[in-house]
Amino acid sequence: MAVALALSATVRGTTSPNPPVGAVILDAHGTRVGEGATQPPGGPHAEVMALRQAGERTRGGTAFVTLEPCAHHGRTPPCTEALLAAGVAAVRYAVADPHPQAAGGADVLRAAGVDVRGGLLAEEVAGGPLRAWLHSVRTSRPHVTWKYAATLDGRVAAADRTSRWISGPVSRAEVHAIREAADAVVVGTGTVRTDDPWLTVRGPDGSLAARQPLRVVVGTGGIPATARVLDDAAETLRVHTHDPDEVLAVLGERGVVDVLLEGGPTLAGAFVAAGRVDRIVAYVAPALLGAGPVALGPAGVSTITEAHRWRVEGVTMSGDDVRIAAVPVVAEGGR
Repeated sequence: MAVALALSATVRGTTSPNPPVGAVILDAHGTRVGEGATQPPGGPHAEVMALRQAGERTRGGTAFVTLEPCAHHGRTPPCTEALLAAGVAAVRYAVADPHPQAAGGADVLRAAGVDVRGGLLAEEVAGGPLRAWLHSVRTSRPHVTWKYAATLDGRVAAADRTSRWISGPVSRAEVHAIREAADAVVVGTGTVRTDDPWLTVRGPDGSLAARQPLRVVVGTGGIPATARVLDDAAETLRVHTHDPDEVLAVLGERGVVDVLLEGGPTLAGAFVAAGRVDRIVAYVAPALLGAGPVALGPAGVSTITEAHRWRVEGVTMSGDDVRIAAVPVVAEGGR
């Protein structure tokens, strides 16, 4: 299952609105004979890719899949049918499929005599590449990760609004990896006017990656015709509203599942106030500015009891910076 999890990570950002799933096939003797991951929409699912590689060696073997095999006919036939036709004896999956149309695959397989068990590495899988997709199915809206870089005193830019570079090169490289795995990168018109970000995924040598997320500019204000987000390096969508729910509704209609919020304090504050930030990834640099804009603008808090509470998922070093990942406490049953 750990191998299947790693495989799913390699296709994150390429499968939406479908989930990024990984699958591994062992033959009847326990030898790994097939591996696969979900292909872009309309292409084969992870199980089918792994079965193709394993061929006849699948018969009597075991399939490990990060998500419960689907039991419905969408753009492709049900994965349960493919597994049964290949003659698997057992299926192990990590997370049950919450989608009302696709769920029930485990029961279909059991009814056909397959030994099925779920929950293997469930926490790792649910908190990994499947996080955004699971969230989108359960809430009917895209998952939002707010990413920002700030100094030790919480500044995202100096008093003169310069901000390159607060974080170090290791953190900046990580951000490009995060962008590449996202479906869309969102900023406000103010950020475009002030910073003129490109919002592209680039390699260490500055070259553009083959896959680019959708660039989204939110707000009713104008932006310069020369803004870098308007070039042809990637698709750009203008959303003429400040309302987070309206923004997410537009993106959801386009099949966006995983959103990376890179906007400034005003946009971030609006999303936090609306309860529409599902994860924070913060890079804290060992620097002090003493003045300049802070990471978060007004977020609907007037007294300490109204504070938005978060649970820290992890704290790691990113070069000289500290990387903090956190999720809202309210998502786990209360503030």
